[in-house]
Formats: sequence, structure tokens, C-alpha cells
Amino acid sequence: MTPRPDEFTLIADLFAPLAADAIGAYGLKDDAASFSPSAGMDLVLTVDALVEGVHFLPGDPADSIAQKLLRVSLSDLAAKGATPRGYLLTTAWTKDTPLDWMKSFAAGLARDQRSFDIALWGGDTVSTPGPLTFSLTAIGEVPQGRILRRGGARAGDALFLTGTVGDAALGLAAAQQKLAATDDDKAALIARYRLPEPRVSVGPQLLEIAHAALDVSDGLMADLKHLCDVSGTGARIDVSSLPLSPAADRCLAGAPSLIEQILAGGDDYEILFAAPAEKSSEIDSLAARTGVRITRIGSVLDAREGLSAVSASGEPLVLKQLGFRHF
Repeated sequence: MTPRPDEFTLIADLFAPLAADAIGAYGLKDDAASFSPSAGMDLVLTVDALVEGVHFLPGDPADSIAQKLLRVSLSDLAAKGATPRGYLLTTAWTKDTPLDWMKSFAAGLARDQRSFDIALWGGDTVSTPGPLTFSLTAIGEVPQGRILRRGGARAGDALFLTGTVGDAALGLAAAQQKLAATDDDKAALIARYRLPEPRVSVGPQLLEIAHAALDVSDGLMADLKHLCDVSGTGARIDVSSLPLSPAADRCLAGAPSLIEQILAGGDDYEILFAAPAEKSSEIDSLAARTGVRITRIGSVLDAREGLSAVSASGEPLVLKQLGFRHF
């Protein structure tokens, strides 16, 4: 195993190149970065952490872990209608983390920086007895006073979801050898679990359309409850309308009980938003422009009607839990 250099050499070799395009990062040679938001813009800040054994599996590839770390924060920015500008990174490495693993981690960040036009501004590099822990703070911009919040949904609004739902939960089950599926379907679902697609092309365009939005991280039903709680509304999901990938659809056809994992599993990082039903044609146009699937999946109701997911026959589903909880 290649000997690991000290933290300052690690920063200079692995992470300073990631900050080369950020003028206010000063090549990571200072204690802080500087940034001036564009005229008429508010800053939007979000932070996420990934912990080995909680958010990723010990055998997951280093580059995909780094990419997921960046992408989950970019997903938060997208759901706020914000455009990403830069990020801060904290890495807590165990004593036995191989240097090659660290290099692969940095390479994953470099690839996604190019894909999402974002740069590293700074951070911290420390050691830990374990587990591996990473934290990333993403900074974006949104027109002043226009941030798209969870609150704001109104009874009568339609509920829309980007992309597909349930792939990540089924992908985690597949990675843990807990899912009956073909090898091709398992591979497709695991890829979605490891590499979410932040909807950065959609989010800023929702500012003119949506009343409320958030990204689906804890589970579709759990995150819908967050939106309803803050908005003071109820909601109903039409399960037959859920957008599923071909792999998830085949798994569900073979095991209908998987619907609970699809509704409550989390880690999809799609945008769930409430908008007036009459905006449907604009939403269809947005989907066509961006190439991102957007599906109407339900309705916002009066708070007295509560939160439910109903089958095609109108029967409510009884769920053991709504989503993932840390505590």
C-alpha cells in the first residue's frame, strides 16, 4: 500500500486542483474563501453528511461516494430554485484509508465539478477512528426573495415529481443481496442508489411555476409530510400514477409488497413540488426542454383530509413507516 502523505500534502495534491477555477478559494492556501453574490441575488446554503454504514456501504466505490456527496447537496439547491456556485468539503479519514482510495474520491469530485460547473472553495481534512465521514456545504444563488420553500402549497394544487421514485431504495436492497431481480435490473438500481441525478436544470425554472418544493431524500411519503406540515395542508398520492423505472416496475410486478419501499425508501433525490393544476402545460414544456420526466402524482388537500396514498381503486394503503429516520 502506498504510504499516505500528511494532511497538507493531501490538500495540495488532491484538493487544491479542485479549487483552481474558484478565484475566491485562493488555491486553498488561506483559512477561508470569499464570494460576492451576483447583483439582485440571495445566497442559498445547504449542508449534507455521508457516514459509512449509514449513507453508503463499505464496499461502495470511492468515486461514486464523492459524487453522491456532491449531488445530494446540489439536489437541495435545485429544489430551492437555486443555481450552484461552489462548495466546502470536510473529509474525516480513518488511519487505514488507502491513498489510492482518496485519489479515486478526489477524481469523482473532479468529474462532477465539470458536469455541474462548480468548484471547491475550501474545507477541512481530519482523521477519525471511524467510520469514514464526509460533509459538504453547497452554496448557490437565487433571485432575491424568491427561494422556493417547503411551505406555500395550497389545497387544490397538483403534486408533481421529477424522474422516477423507488430506484434508490431497491438499489440498496440489491446491493445488500436482499432483492430478487435479474442481474441487469440489480445493476441499474444499484447505479441509481449510488449516483442520484440532481435536477439542476429543472429547479431554477420552477420559480415561475411551483408554490412549494423539496427534494426526496427521506422517502416520498415522509418528504410529502414535511411539505404538508409546513404548508398546513393534507395530500393524496395516487399510487397508480407513480413514475417507475423499467427495473423498478418489473420488481414491483413480481413482488407487489415492494410498494412500501418505493413510497418510503428515500435517497431518490428527485424534486417533489406543488403547483396549480392549470400549470400542467408549462410543466410539460419544462420536461420537454430539460429532458427530465415530470409526472403528476397526486393532489394537495385541506389539512383535515390528512396524508394518504391510495391504490387505483381508491383504497388507502397502510404503511408501517413513511420514510427513513436517523433517531
